Amino acid sequence: MSNAPVYRHRPYSSCFSTSAFADQTSGTIIAYDRLANVIVFKDKSVWTLDAKTMVPSDLQAGDTVTLTFNSDGDNGAKPATELHRD
Repeated sequence: MSNAPVYRHRPYSSCFSTSAFADQTSGTIIAYDRLANVIVFKDKSVWTLDAKTMVPSDLQAGDTVTLTFNSDGDNGAKPATELHRD
């Protein structure tokens, strides 16, 4: 028999949050569909923008931008919530 304490729950488990952490990606735009809120980068990656994401009115192909988004595990990435022109 062991004298080690027996925990009926995980200690400190309530201290950890399960919220997503923001990630960022940067790239040069080769296509931007303002109506569909979709950006395609030079590396052929396709990014959806959240409907509330502020986008400069003069954004166009050739611009380099940084997108902020949240990962959604095995489901990929959620729509980008921030866009900053580099």
